[in-house]
Amino acid sequence: MMEQQMTGTGLLGMLITGIILVVPFWKICKKAGYPAPLSLLVLIPLVNLGLFYFLAFADWPVFRSQEIARAEK
Repeated sequence: MMEQQMTGTGLLGMLITGIILVVPFWKICKKAGYPAPLSLLVLIPLVNLGLFYFLAFADWPVFRSQEIARAEK
């Protein structure tokens, strides 16, 4: 049996893919009012789908604070 080993190219590819996924979600979470490290969940299979749905359907804290500010005027 042949064992596959992690080559430098495979590791580099995984690192680049991780960066490509995490950076946009880091900014999205930050702008939505959630902790930015929450975006690291994108790297975990199946959990990333939960994060997608959470961000899509949750009430973002940034919008709640804007509504409160408007109500105080």
